[in-house]
Parts: sequence; structure tokens; C-alpha cells
Amino acid sequence: MTLRARWVGVVLALAALAPTATAYAQGARMPQTADRYSAAVATEWFRLVLPALQQTPGQSPPVAARTLAYLGLGLYESLVPGIPGQRSLTGQLAELQSLPPVQPDEPLHWPTVANATLAALVHMLLPNAPADWVNRIDALERNMPLAQIADFDPAERSPEVVIRSETHGRLLAMAIMTWARTDGGHDVLGARRVRIDATYVSPSGPGAWVPTPPRFQRPLLPYWGSNRPFMTEAIARCTLPGPPPYDEAPDSAFRREADEVHKAGTSPTEDQRRIALYWADDPGKTPTPAGHWAWILTDLLRDRKANLAAAAEAYARMDIAMSDAFVAAWKTKYEVNLLRPVTYIQMVSDTNWMPPLMETPPFPEYPSGHSVQSAAAATVLASLFGEGTAFDDRTHNDRGWGPRRFASFKSAADEAALSRLYAGIHFRSAIEHGSQQGRCVGAAALALRTR
Repeated sequence: MTLRARWVGVVLALAALAPTATAYAQGARMPQTADRYSAAVATEWFRLVLPALQQTPGQSPPVAARTLAYLGLGLYESLVPGIPGQRSLTGQLAELQSLPPVQPDEPLHWPTVANATLAALVHMLLPNAPADWVNRIDALERNMPLAQIADFDPAERSPEVVIRSETHGRLLAMAIMTWARTDGGHDVLGARRVRIDATYVSPSGPGAWVPTPPRFQRPLLPYWGSNRPFMTEAIARCTLPGPPPYDEAPDSAFRREADEVHKAGTSPTEDQRRIALYWADDPGKTPTPAGHWAWILTDLLRDRKANLAAAAEAYARMDIAMSDAFVAAWKTKYEVNLLRPVTYIQMVSDTNWMPPLMETPPFPEYPSGHSVQSAAAATVLASLFGEGTAFDDRTHNDRGWGPRRFASFKSAADEAALSRLYAGIHFRSAIEHGSQQGRCVGAAALALRTR
């Protein structure tokens, strides 16, 4: 049965039901506020989505960050009416003016609302997910009440409450997706986006980006920086000074940065090699860089036994920050249009040099996307959990890379940023300035008013 058919069926069933007051008068227990439930509904959905991103075509790092942001926002908005004193992000995010309201005299079961919202959003955000993942998405929604029985107490879930809660969750998801389809990124998986990208012509001239070996691919998502961000003012404010002036002279600042990459890429230490590979987070092999940080947050919420309301706000703030970090980075990348280290080094100092650990991604150099989004995520997490919080990163346990212990979120973000220099694919200015831009975007996400 399609999502639309299920939704129509729910609406018709709801219309036939009597008011809920009678059921509660007969002794059924009223659902509690959202902060009285565990974070399990949220964390179980993100634990499913992250490997699904890895196996769904087209979920490149900017696209995956966008997917996670809409999921985080949907989760948060599904619970706002159930959190005393909580404030919606409508009116704060670009062009998001309203969402479906709830009726104060019609109680909802908040884990059921969140479950329905996330299930509907995952289907709509991953329309081309492999068939086995579509089945897993349906199974998780269906089995959540059984798997998380402590949060799905039958005494709180009369038939009326269940249907009303599921209906509201699906209506909310559809409203969010109606808004999402206008952001400029919705057609990224379709033929229209392919046609648009095919028309892009890279500017030429000294220092300009050109396709890189060994595959010389066309630039990835050249118009992503013109997408509507969640936080428009942040993108306008979080600008960068630009890289050193392009120069091939041996004593120039640009040449010194290139020589540093050349040296690190030619003979990386074992530690540098490990760091470069650990943070590579290649699409198709991992949940992408944004998924890496979403995994860290998911483990933190589980380890700390967070409640559902706290989890929703954490996912919303961090995922919105990462998505806007990619929009900001891509906007700057294609405006500056700087060549990659491999191009410069082959032209100027070593014609046979290639980054030894990984291919150079197919888009301009400045700034480093890893640096921007990692700093944005770490800025949010440091505010939510504490700047000096040590944590275990278990993202790549299944690949034999972990767990790894970090003294703070900033130390992890700094390592993720430097990993791109060790990999031979970014200059230092792209890394340091990218981290600066990411911290700016993260601060904007923290400034969103939720109370």
C-alpha cells in the first residue's frame, strides 16, 4: 500500500471515531509530555537511516546532509506541541511560516507522532532507496511499538489516540516535504538536475579548478550553493577571506601551502595515513561525513539515556547546521573556483604526483567541506553536551577502525579537517578557513530559539 493510500485510510478512519474524552473518562491513561519518553524512537530511526544513506544512489555528502536536516527538523516539529514551553522553528527558518497545528483538547501520543513523521519523511527523502531498504523502513515503523514497549504503553494508546497521532505525524511530514521541494535541492536525484548540471561551464584562468585525475569527472553539484538554506542570514554572514593569491613562485604563500600537501601526501606517517582514511567517509562506502557526526550524536543520546524531547532538539540543531554548512561551503567553492593540490603540484613541481590514499573529489578546492561541516557539528555538540566532553566514536566499528576516543568535539573536528591535508586533497587555508566558516554556521544553529 502506498503512503498516500495509507494516509487517506487513516483520515477516513479518524473521521468515524467518537471524541476521546469518553475513553479517558473510562479510565484510560492520558499520554505524557514528550520529555517523559526515552529517545529510542529517534535513535532507532537514525540508526536505520545512516546505513540506508550509504546504499541509496545519489546521497553525496551535501545531499545526505540535507536529508538528515529535514529528518531532524521533522522529528523536532512533531514533538514541539508536546513539550511544555517549547517553540516551533516556523518563522525562524527561511520561508517556513506555518505547519499543521494540533488541537489542545485532542491528546496525542508523542512517540507515535514521531514514529509516523519519521517514517513518512524517510520514504519521501529516499524515494530511490533499494527495495530491501523500503521494506526495512516499513518494518521499523510497524514494529516500533513492540520493540519499544516502555514508550508505547497500551494504556496511553487508545485506538483514537493512535489514529490521531499517526495522522498528525503524516500530515506534518507532508507539509515539511512541500516546503522542502522548493529549496533547490529536491531534484538532485532526477533527470532535471542532471540536465541543469550538464550546462555548467567552469571558469578558466590561472588557478582555476579543472577536472582532476584519474577520472576527470564533471564538477559535482555546481549549483548546490544557490539552494535555499535553512538559515539565510547565517549563510550571508559566514563569509571567508579567501585563499592566498594564486602564485607559482617558489617563495610564495600559495607555493608553501602546496609544498606542505606534497610532502604530507608523498610520505604520510602511519598516524596521518590512519587519520586520512578514518575520516574519508566516502559516499557509497559510509554514511558520508554528515552521517559520521549523526552517528556520534546517536551514540551519545543512547549512552546518556536522553529523553525524546532532548534528542529531537539535538538532531534538529546539529543536522540543520551541517546542511547549511554544505550550502555555505559549496557557494564559496564555486565562487572562488580554486584548483586542487594535485593540479597545482603536477603543473609546478612534480608531474607524476598523485594523492596516494584517495581520489580527489570532483569539485573546487576552497574551502574544505569536511572542515566546514565538522566544525559546525562540533560547535553544536559542544554547546549541548559541554566543550570538554570526551566521547567514543564508534561510527566505523564495523569496518575495523574503532572505537576511537576523543577528548572533545573540537579535537575530533580538528582531526577531521586536517585529514584532508594528510590525504593530499586540500590546502591548509581551505582547512583552517573552512573550520572558521563551520563554527559560524554552528553558532547560528545554536541561536535558533526553541523556548
